[in-house]
Amino acid sequence: MKKVAFIFPGQGSQTVGMGKDFFENSDIAKEMISKASDRLGINFEELLFTENENLGKTEFTQPAILLVSSIANAIFKDKYDIKPEFVLGHSLGEFSALVAAGAIDYLDAIELVHKRGLFMTEACSGVGAGMMALVGLDDTTVENLCEEQRKNGKKIWPANYNMDGQLVLAGIKSDLESVVDLFKEAGAKRAIVLDMSVASHCELLGSSVENLKPYLEEFLKDEFTDIISNVSTEAYNSKDEAIELLSSQLTSPVKYKQSISANTNRVDAFIEFGNGIVLKGLNRKICKSIPTLNVSDFTSLEKTIEALND
Repeated sequence: MKKVAFIFPGQGSQTVGMGKDFFENSDIAKEMISKASDRLGINFEELLFTENENLGKTEFTQPAILLVSSIANAIFKDKYDIKPEFVLGHSLGEFSALVAAGAIDYLDAIELVHKRGLFMTEACSGVGAGMMALVGLDDTTVENLCEEQRKNGKKIWPANYNMDGQLVLAGIKSDLESVVDLFKEAGAKRAIVLDMSVASHCELLGSSVENLKPYLEEFLKDEFTDIISNVSTEAYNSKDEAIELLSSQLTSPVKYKQSISANTNRVDAFIEFGNGIVLKGLNRKICKSIPTLNVSDFTSLEKTIEALND
C-alpha cells in the first residue's frame, strides 16, 4: 500500500461547472450540495453550474471550492480505502483539509469559510486592497524589496510562496501598482496586479483574526489526522493548535512550497482533490520525484485508483 497525502486547492481554482460530473453521477454529491444549500441558504447548483457574479466574490468562492473539494474526497473515500499520512491545503484549501482530517464536519466548514470570506471582505472594504503575481524572482530579493518599500510607507507583503520563482504579494493596490517597474528592474519576468479587492495573508486582515476565532472554537473537534500548517509547515492535530494556526494564517504568508518540500519524505504520492490541477502543476516543479494524482471528476478518480493499485 502506497503512503499518500491528501492536498486541496485554494481560491483561484474555481470555474463555472466545477463538480458537475460528480453532481450528475453521484448521490453523494447530490446530497452534499443539497445540504450545503440548506445550511447557508445559497443555491449551490446555481452558484457552481451557471454563469454568475457571485462565484468571484470571496464569501461565495470559499464555500464553493471547499464543497467541491469535500465532494471529491468523499467520493474517493467511498471507492477506495486509504488513510493519508497527512493532509495539506493551499490557503483556503487548509479548511478543506480540516474536513478530510476529521477535524470538522463539512457543513460546519462551509459556514466557517463563508464567514471567513465575509470577514476578509469587511477588513479590506474601503482600503483599496489588492494582490500581485510575481514570476522570475527569488524569495530573498522579493522579501528585501517588500521590506524596503514598507520602510518607505508602502503596504506590500509576500502572501503566497507557490514555487521557486513564483510568489504572490498582497497589500494596497495602488502601492502594488507603484512597484511593478521596480520588480521588473530587479529581474521579474512578470509583475501583474490581479483583479482582486481582497488582500489575503497580510496585515490588512488583522481585524478578521478575532472575528474568526469563535467559529473555530465552536466547530472544530479536539483531535484529528495530521494537517500541515500553511504558517509553520509543520503538522498539527489538536483543536488548540488549529485555532491558533488558522487564525494567524489570515495575516501570515502561505508557505506552500516549503510545506511540500518539508514533507515529501513521508509519502509516495500526493492526491489533489477538487477542481482542476493547480497544485499538481506546482508540485511538478517543487518535487519532481513524487507524483501528484488528482480527483476532479470520475475520469480522474478512476485513473488515480488505477495508479494506487499499480
